[in-house]
Amino acid sequence: MNQSLWICRLRISVLPLVLGMCVCLSAPLARSATGAGVCSASPEARRLDFWVGNWTVTYPGMPGSANSQVQLSLDKCLITESWGGGNGHSGENFFAYSADDKKWHGLFADNEGRVHVFEGQVTAGAADFTGTSRGEDGRTVLNRIKVTRKTATECEQSWEKSNDNGATWTMVFQGEYARRP
Repeated sequence: MNQSLWICRLRISVLPLVLGMCVCLSAPLARSATGAGVCSASPEARRLDFWVGNWTVTYPGMPGSANSQVQLSLDKCLITESWGGGNGHSGENFFAYSADDKKWHGLFADNEGRVHVFEGQVTAGAADFTGTSRGEDGRTVLNRIKVTRKTATECEQSWEKSNDNGATWTMVFQGEYARRP
């Protein structure tokens, strides 16, 4: 077989393979292009947007104030709070609505090694999350976080803990958020 004929047959047999790979590799790109905006178009996923912004945070017993920046990321699918609580204490909190299970989920982590995972619900102007953690004695502690819109420029976040599975609650944080200009 002459060399030109062999190259021609090789091209013909490789061409479908190359085209198939192109289609396979472009499929995820096509899906992401058509999926872009899914969260921004979902009324459920937009319910916590009232909290997006830059905030000054005060709470009882705190000298001075703390700061919080709440922003949208991942095509508006993730709400991230980056906060500095004073005295070198800081953290990141993440919230997202899952279209799969129709629930809101949250994750809190700080620079002191604490991590908390929450599930919750968000209605117009109010979010309510719960999740368990371990107390210093190893027992299960139930945590409840609430974020509530008071006005267009004010929100409140509270964190309560229960050592008796929700029969009684102790307030551990109640922050007043004032929107920065």
